Amino acid sequence: MSSIHNLISAHGAAQALRLIEPEQRPAFDIAARIMAEEDGTMGTVYTGFCLTSLPHRRIPDDQKWRRDGHKVQLQIEPGDLRVGGEIKTFGVPYGSRARLLLLFLQSEAKRTGSAEVELGPSLNSWLDRMEIPSSGKAFRDTREQIHRIMACTLRFFWETETGGDGTWKDSIVNGNTSEVMLSGDNRQGSLWRDTLVLSPTFYAALQKHGVPIWEPAVRALSGKSMALDIYVWLAYRLHVLQKPTPITWAALHGQFGVAYKHVRQFRPEFLTALEFARAVYPEAAVRIEEGGIVMSPSRPPIPERLILARR
Repeated sequence: MSSIHNLISAHGAAQALRLIEPEQRPAFDIAARIMAEEDGTMGTVYTGFCLTSLPHRRIPDDQKWRRDGHKVQLQIEPGDLRVGGEIKTFGVPYGSRARLLLLFLQSEAKRTGSAEVELGPSLNSWLDRMEIPSSGKAFRDTREQIHRIMACTLRFFWETETGGDGTWKDSIVNGNTSEVMLSGDNRQGSLWRDTLVLSPTFYAALQKHGVPIWEPAVRALSGKSMALDIYVWLAYRLHVLQKPTPITWAALHGQFGVAYKHVRQFRPEFLTALEFARAVYPEAAVRIEEGGIVMSPSRPPIPERLILARR
Protein backbone atom coordinates (compact mmCIF):
# COMPACT_ATOMS: atom_id res chain seq x y z
CA MET A 1 0.00 0.00 0.00
CA SER A 2 1.07 3.62 -0.55
CA SER A 3 1.72 5.99 2.34
CA ILE A 4 -1.72 7.56 1.86
CA HIS A 5 -3.52 4.22 2.09
CA ASN A 6 -1.45 3.30 5.15
CA LEU A 7 -2.37 6.58 6.84
CA ILE A 8 -6.07 6.03 6.17
CA SER A 9 -5.87 2.44 7.45
CA ALA A 10 -4.03 3.46 10.61
CA HIS A 11 -5.88 6.64 11.54
CA GLY A 12 -9.14 6.77 9.58
CA ALA A 13 -9.86 9.22 6.78
CA ALA A 14 -10.70 12.22 8.98
CA GLN A 15 -7.51 12.05 11.05
CA ALA A 16 -5.32 11.07 8.07
CA LEU A 17 -6.48 14.17 6.23
CA ARG A 18 -4.79 16.30 8.87
CA LEU A 19 -1.48 14.47 8.36
CA ILE A 20 -1.02 14.89 4.61
CA GLU A 21 0.48 17.75 2.62
CA PRO A 22 -1.93 20.05 0.74
CA GLU A 23 -0.67 18.86 -2.65
CA GLN A 24 -1.62 15.28 -1.70
CA ARG A 25 -5.29 16.15 -1.21
CA PRO A 26 -6.58 15.21 -4.71
CA ALA A 27 -5.04 11.71 -4.55
CA PHE A 28 -6.07 11.39 -0.89
CA ASP A 29 -9.73 12.05 -1.72
CA ILE A 30 -9.67 9.30 -4.38
CA ALA A 31 -7.87 6.85 -2.08
CA ALA A 32 -10.33 7.45 0.78
CA ARG A 33 -13.26 6.96 -1.56
CA ILE A 34 -11.80 3.73 -2.95
CA MET A 35 -10.99 2.26 0.47
CA ALA A 36 -14.61 2.76 1.54
CA GLU A 37 -15.99 1.27 -1.70
CA GLU A 38 -18.10 -1.88 -1.44
CA ASP A 39 -19.15 -2.13 -5.09
CA GLY A 40 -17.62 -5.27 -6.60
CA THR A 41 -18.62 -4.57 -10.21
CA MET A 42 -15.91 -5.57 -12.66
CA GLY A 43 -15.17 -4.48 -16.19
CA THR A 44 -12.97 -5.77 -19.00
CA VAL A 45 -10.38 -4.20 -21.29
CA TYR A 46 -8.51 -5.75 -24.20
CA THR A 47 -4.78 -6.17 -23.53
CA GLY A 48 -3.87 -4.10 -26.59
CA PHE A 49 -5.42 -1.03 -24.95
CA CYS A 50 -3.43 -1.74 -21.77
CA LEU A 51 -0.17 -1.38 -23.66
CA THR A 52 -1.05 1.55 -25.95
CA SER A 53 -3.43 4.48 -25.72
CA LEU A 54 -5.66 6.95 -27.53
CA PRO A 55 -4.72 10.62 -27.87
CA HIS A 56 -5.55 12.76 -24.85
CA ARG A 57 -6.66 15.70 -27.00
CA ARG A 58 -8.31 16.11 -30.38
CA ILE A 59 -6.05 15.79 -33.41
CA PRO A 60 -6.93 16.84 -37.00
CA ASP A 61 -9.78 14.70 -38.28
CA ASP A 62 -7.76 13.48 -41.29
CA GLN A 63 -4.73 12.48 -39.22
CA LYS A 64 -3.73 8.96 -38.19
CA TRP A 65 -2.66 8.23 -34.61
CA ARG A 66 0.24 5.96 -33.75
CA ARG A 67 1.35 4.98 -30.28
CA ASP A 68 4.16 2.67 -29.12
CA GLY A 69 3.89 0.26 -26.19
CA HIS A 70 5.88 -2.68 -24.86
CA LYS A 71 6.71 -4.65 -28.05
CA VAL A 72 3.48 -3.41 -29.64
CA GLN A 73 2.37 -0.40 -31.69
CA LEU A 74 -1.17 0.86 -32.21
CA GLN A 75 -2.28 2.87 -35.23
CA ILE A 76 -5.81 4.30 -35.44
CA GLU A 77 -7.16 5.65 -38.71
CA PRO A 78 -10.16 7.97 -39.22
CA GLY A 79 -13.18 6.66 -41.10
CA ASP A 80 -16.57 7.41 -42.58
CA LEU A 81 -19.99 6.84 -41.06
CA ARG A 82 -23.56 7.49 -42.15
CA VAL A 83 -25.23 9.78 -39.60
CA GLY A 84 -28.54 11.56 -40.08
CA GLY A 85 -28.78 10.38 -43.66
CA GLU A 86 -25.35 11.76 -44.61
CA ILE A 87 -21.92 10.13 -44.89
CA LYS A 88 -19.46 12.01 -42.69
CA THR A 89 -15.79 11.60 -41.87
CA PHE A 90 -14.92 11.23 -38.20
CA GLY A 91 -11.46 11.63 -36.72
CA VAL A 92 -9.72 9.45 -34.16
CA PRO A 93 -11.47 9.08 -30.75
CA TYR A 94 -9.72 10.97 -27.97
CA GLY A 95 -9.80 11.97 -24.30
CA SER A 96 -11.23 10.35 -21.20
CA ARG A 97 -14.77 10.07 -22.65
CA ALA A 98 -13.59 7.87 -25.53
CA ARG A 99 -11.66 5.68 -23.10
CA LEU A 100 -14.72 5.27 -20.89
CA LEU A 101 -16.96 4.39 -23.82
CA LEU A 102 -14.47 1.78 -25.07
CA LEU A 103 -14.41 0.30 -21.58
CA PHE A 104 -18.22 0.18 -21.60
CA LEU A 105 -18.38 -1.60 -24.98
CA GLN A 106 -15.76 -4.16 -23.95
CA SER A 107 -17.22 -4.75 -20.48
CA GLU A 108 -20.77 -5.09 -21.80
CA ALA A 109 -19.71 -7.54 -24.54
CA LYS A 110 -17.83 -9.61 -21.97
CA ARG A 111 -20.71 -9.49 -19.49
CA THR A 112 -23.40 -10.54 -21.97
CA GLY A 113 -21.25 -12.93 -23.99
CA SER A 114 -22.40 -11.22 -27.17
CA ALA A 115 -20.69 -9.03 -29.76
CA GLU A 116 -23.94 -7.07 -30.10
CA VAL A 117 -24.13 -4.13 -27.68
CA GLU A 118 -27.24 -1.97 -27.42
CA LEU A 119 -26.72 1.69 -26.61
CA GLY A 120 -29.83 2.41 -24.60
CA PRO A 121 -30.73 1.88 -20.96
CA SER A 122 -27.51 -0.05 -20.29
CA LEU A 123 -25.34 2.81 -21.56
CA ASN A 124 -27.39 5.42 -19.69
CA SER A 125 -27.11 3.39 -16.51
CA TRP A 126 -23.37 3.07 -17.00
CA LEU A 127 -22.96 6.80 -17.66
CA ASP A 128 -24.86 7.45 -14.43
CA ARG A 129 -22.47 5.13 -12.56
CA MET A 130 -19.53 6.97 -14.12
CA GLU A 131 -21.18 10.23 -12.96
CA ILE A 132 -21.39 11.56 -16.52
CA PRO A 133 -24.53 13.56 -17.42
CA SER A 134 -26.65 11.99 -20.16
CA SER A 135 -28.04 15.27 -21.50
CA GLY A 136 -26.86 18.61 -22.87
CA LYS A 137 -23.24 19.13 -23.93
CA ALA A 138 -22.07 16.00 -22.09
CA PHE A 139 -24.50 13.89 -24.15
CA ARG A 140 -23.35 15.54 -27.40
CA ASP A 141 -19.73 14.86 -26.49
CA THR A 142 -20.61 11.24 -25.76
CA ARG A 143 -22.35 10.82 -29.13
CA GLU A 144 -19.38 12.40 -30.91
CA GLN A 145 -16.93 9.92 -29.35
CA ILE A 146 -19.27 6.98 -30.08
CA HIS A 147 -19.29 7.99 -33.75
CA ARG A 148 -15.50 8.25 -33.78
CA ILE A 149 -15.18 4.77 -32.25
CA MET A 150 -17.65 3.35 -34.77
CA ALA A 151 -15.84 4.90 -37.76
CA CYS A 152 -12.19 4.24 -36.92
CA THR A 153 -9.93 1.36 -37.98
CA LEU A 154 -7.25 -0.19 -35.76
CA ARG A 155 -3.88 -1.60 -36.73
CA PHE A 156 -1.80 -3.46 -34.13
CA PHE A 157 1.84 -4.24 -34.90
CA TRP A 158 3.84 -6.45 -32.56
CA GLU A 159 6.98 -8.49 -32.10
CA THR A 160 6.38 -12.23 -32.01
CA GLU A 161 7.97 -14.59 -29.49
CA THR A 162 10.49 -15.68 -32.13
CA GLY A 163 11.43 -12.10 -33.00
CA GLY A 164 9.25 -11.86 -36.10
CA ASP A 165 6.60 -9.29 -36.97
CA GLY A 166 2.85 -9.52 -36.48
CA THR A 167 0.08 -7.29 -37.81
CA TRP A 168 -3.65 -7.16 -37.15
CA LYS A 169 -6.01 -4.74 -38.90
CA ASP A 170 -9.69 -4.41 -38.05
CA SER A 171 -12.37 -2.06 -36.87
CA ILE A 172 -13.74 -2.02 -33.33
CA VAL A 173 -17.33 -1.88 -34.54
CA ASN A 174 -18.24 -4.07 -37.52
CA GLY A 175 -21.77 -2.76 -37.96
CA ASN A 176 -24.53 -0.72 -36.43
CA THR A 177 -28.16 0.27 -36.76
CA SER A 178 -29.87 3.41 -35.54
CA GLU A 179 -33.61 3.26 -35.09
CA VAL A 180 -36.00 6.12 -34.47
CA MET A 181 -38.60 5.21 -31.84
CA LEU A 182 -41.59 7.54 -31.90
CA SER A 183 -42.76 8.19 -28.37
CA GLY A 184 -46.41 8.58 -29.26
CA ASP A 185 -46.32 12.05 -27.72
CA ASN A 186 -45.21 14.77 -30.12
CA ARG A 187 -44.18 16.96 -27.21
CA GLN A 188 -41.49 14.43 -26.31
CA GLY A 189 -40.05 14.14 -29.82
CA SER A 190 -38.25 11.05 -31.00
CA LEU A 191 -35.80 8.76 -29.22
CA TRP A 192 -32.86 6.98 -30.79
CA ARG A 193 -31.74 3.43 -30.12
CA ASP A 194 -28.37 2.32 -31.48
CA THR A 195 -27.13 -1.23 -31.65
CA LEU A 196 -23.41 -1.78 -32.28
CA VAL A 197 -21.85 -5.06 -33.38
CA LEU A 198 -18.20 -5.49 -32.44
CA SER A 199 -16.03 -6.90 -35.21
CA PRO A 200 -15.56 -10.69 -34.95
CA THR A 201 -11.78 -10.34 -34.67
CA PHE A 202 -11.91 -7.70 -31.96
CA TYR A 203 -14.61 -9.58 -30.04
CA ALA A 204 -12.64 -12.84 -30.20
CA ALA A 205 -9.47 -11.05 -29.05
CA LEU A 206 -11.39 -9.48 -26.16
CA GLN A 207 -12.74 -12.86 -25.06
CA LYS A 208 -9.29 -14.44 -25.22
CA HIS A 209 -7.16 -11.55 -23.97
CA GLY A 210 -9.44 -9.53 -21.70
CA VAL A 211 -8.02 -7.95 -18.53
CA PRO A 212 -10.34 -7.54 -15.49
CA ILE A 213 -10.57 -4.04 -14.04
CA TRP A 214 -12.58 -2.60 -11.16
CA GLU A 215 -15.46 -0.33 -12.17
CA PRO A 216 -15.28 1.98 -9.10
CA ALA A 217 -11.62 2.61 -9.94
CA VAL A 218 -12.60 3.66 -13.46
CA ARG A 219 -15.33 5.88 -12.02
CA ALA A 220 -12.88 7.60 -9.67
CA LEU A 221 -10.60 8.38 -12.63
CA SER A 222 -13.34 9.20 -15.14
CA GLY A 223 -12.06 12.68 -16.01
CA LYS A 224 -8.34 11.82 -16.02
CA SER A 225 -7.28 10.22 -19.30
CA MET A 226 -3.60 9.63 -18.49
CA ALA A 227 -4.44 8.20 -15.08
CA LEU A 228 -6.91 5.81 -16.76
CA ASP A 229 -4.18 4.70 -19.18
CA ILE A 230 -1.75 4.08 -16.33
CA TYR A 231 -4.36 2.22 -14.27
CA VAL A 232 -5.23 -0.28 -17.02
CA TRP A 233 -1.51 -0.67 -17.82
CA LEU A 234 -0.71 -1.50 -14.19
CA ALA A 235 -3.77 -3.76 -14.01
CA TYR A 236 -2.39 -5.79 -16.91
CA ARG A 237 1.31 -5.88 -16.05
CA LEU A 238 1.75 -5.95 -12.27
CA HIS A 239 0.05 -9.21 -11.35
CA VAL A 240 1.93 -11.22 -14.00
CA LEU A 241 5.43 -9.94 -13.18
CA GLN A 242 7.88 -12.49 -11.82
CA LYS A 243 10.46 -9.99 -10.54
CA PRO A 244 10.99 -6.23 -10.11
CA THR A 245 11.04 -4.60 -13.54
CA PRO A 246 12.54 -1.15 -14.24
CA ILE A 247 10.93 1.15 -16.82
CA THR A 248 12.96 4.17 -17.99
CA TRP A 249 11.62 7.68 -18.32
CA ALA A 250 12.31 7.48 -22.05
CA ALA A 251 10.11 4.38 -22.37
CA LEU A 252 7.36 5.94 -20.24
CA HIS A 253 7.51 9.11 -22.34
CA GLY A 254 7.23 7.05 -25.52
CA GLN A 255 4.12 5.25 -24.26
CA PHE A 256 2.26 7.95 -22.33
CA GLY A 257 3.81 11.31 -23.19
CA VAL A 258 3.17 12.03 -26.85
CA ALA A 259 1.71 15.44 -25.94
CA TYR A 260 5.02 16.48 -24.33
CA LYS A 261 8.07 17.27 -26.46
CA HIS A 262 10.60 16.65 -23.69
CA VAL A 263 10.82 14.10 -20.87
CA ARG A 264 11.35 16.92 -18.36
CA GLN A 265 7.92 18.31 -19.29
CA PHE A 266 6.27 14.90 -19.18
CA ARG A 267 7.73 13.63 -15.91
CA PRO A 268 5.75 15.78 -13.40
CA GLU A 269 2.49 15.16 -15.29
CA PHE A 270 3.13 11.42 -15.30
CA LEU A 271 3.94 11.38 -11.57
CA THR A 272 0.66 13.15 -10.78
CA ALA A 273 -1.32 10.73 -12.96
CA LEU A 274 0.55 7.79 -11.42
CA GLU A 275 -0.49 8.91 -7.93
CA PHE A 276 -4.13 8.95 -9.04
CA ALA A 277 -3.76 5.47 -10.57
CA ARG A 278 -2.12 4.14 -7.40
CA ALA A 279 -4.88 5.74 -5.32
CA VAL A 280 -7.41 3.37 -6.94
CA TYR A 281 -5.02 0.40 -6.95
CA PRO A 282 -3.72 0.23 -3.35
CA GLU A 283 -1.78 -3.01 -3.93
CA ALA A 284 0.21 -1.61 -6.85
CA ALA A 285 3.91 -1.97 -5.99
CA VAL A 286 5.57 0.83 -7.93
CA ARG A 287 8.73 2.61 -6.81
CA ILE A 288 9.89 5.91 -8.30
CA GLU A 289 13.61 6.26 -9.00
CA GLU A 290 15.84 8.81 -10.70
CA GLY A 291 15.95 6.83 -13.93
CA GLY A 292 12.25 5.97 -14.07
CA ILE A 293 10.05 3.58 -12.10
CA VAL A 294 10.38 0.02 -10.84
CA MET A 295 7.31 -2.23 -10.95
CA SER A 296 7.15 -5.28 -8.70
CA PRO A 297 4.77 -8.28 -8.63
CA SER A 298 1.44 -7.20 -7.14
CA ARG A 299 -2.01 -8.57 -6.45
CA PRO A 300 -4.65 -8.03 -9.17
CA PRO A 301 -6.50 -4.69 -9.13
CA ILE A 302 -9.81 -6.13 -7.89
CA PRO A 303 -9.86 -5.98 -4.06
CA GLU A 304 -9.73 -9.51 -2.65
CA ARG A 305 -12.54 -8.85 -0.15
CA LEU A 306 -14.91 -8.01 -3.01
CA ILE A 307 -13.90 -11.06 -5.04
CA LEU A 308 -14.65 -13.27 -2.03
CA ALA A 309 -17.97 -11.45 -1.47
CA ARG A 310 -19.04 -12.12 -5.09
CA ARG A 311 -18.34 -15.82 -4.60
